[in-house]
Amino acid sequence: MGSKVYFYNMRAKRRSQNFPSKVAKLFDAAGFDNIISPSELVAIKIHFGERGNTAYINPVFVRQVVDKIKGKGAKPFLTDTNTLYKGSRSNGVDHIVSAIENGFAYAVVGAPVIIADGIVSKDSVEVEIGKKHFERVKIASGIYYANSMIVMTHFKGHEMAGFGGAIKNLAMGCAPAAGKQQQHSTLKPKVGEKCRRCLSCVNNCPENAITIVDNAAYIDPEKCIGCGECVSMCYFGVIKPQWETDSREFIERMTEYAYGAFLAKKGKIAFMNFVVDVSPLCDCTPWNDAPIVPDIGVLASLDPVAIDQASYDLVTKQHGNANSVLGEKGVGLKPGEDKFRAAHPETDGLVQLEYAEKLGMGTREYELVELN
Repeated sequence: MGSKVYFYNMRAKRRSQNFPSKVAKLFDAAGFDNIISPSELVAIKIHFGERGNTAYINPVFVRQVVDKIKGKGAKPFLTDTNTLYKGSRSNGVDHIVSAIENGFAYAVVGAPVIIADGIVSKDSVEVEIGKKHFERVKIASGIYYANSMIVMTHFKGHEMAGFGGAIKNLAMGCAPAAGKQQQHSTLKPKVGEKCRRCLSCVNNCPENAITIVDNAAYIDPEKCIGCGECVSMCYFGVIKPQWETDSREFIERMTEYAYGAFLAKKGKIAFMNFVVDVSPLCDCTPWNDAPIVPDIGVLASLDPVAIDQASYDLVTKQHGNANSVLGEKGVGLKPGEDKFRAAHPETDGLVQLEYAEKLGMGTREYELVELN
């Protein structure tokens, strides 16, 4: 039997049908209040958007979830983790500034912003999963120690994952920079040019694999375990992350990380997917291209696999936007054609749903309950 996925479309003809009110009603319809108890610390996992990107979830919608959690007598906070790349969210200070600049100020959302992996992405807990690629994964401590979590996801395309939904939000979004490195590549970090010999990498390497040789940091390949700590601790961006991994293996590694985050919150986690402004790339890019399909609506479920499958299917059913990358490529424009595969033909995003179902995170079978 399939999991229930509740859905509101974008149509509105009266005040009671405005989109913020639909978000609040979905919270109730999907039974989110059942995972929250009074006085609990409730993480609202969200992507605040890279500076220059405007496709992230509107903070006004997030406020509806915040108010619902407060109504249960619990204590909500908005959270995300620092990025592996050097952008506007690569440390806790810049990350909070970017969140506020993008509208996630307390005056707007009614909850504080807390970066879950700390100021320099060092705060994490290892969760044992014992799976194909990882025995254990690193989950940001601010997320791990929260009592429950609502995962609010902007559903969109992604060059390496095919698409970014609830599963990717759990995987990359709940991992510190070192965990992101582990998902992205089996290759070990490399020291680039212009090392300043600040010793940050030397002092933070858990295996003592880094020394100064010829006036620059040197990573001993025999000692290095590829944890990625040096990448996040290199303040000058000299130690470079490695991105090269086979597409299917990357998606499987990503999904195992999602499983670790899900396992840490099993029975105390719920999901909302916003299938609006469906841009072809992740909100991590400092821009957002034209959406590949018209705005569809918002979905809610307790099952991350089912909600991603339902979101994917709704996008597939749409006419493609001829004024987007799909029109530029001349593919994926007809209803029923795979929009994400058309945007990223080298990537099969459905691998993450197949593997997540195999791991026991949920089911691809679902009942779509459309609300009026």
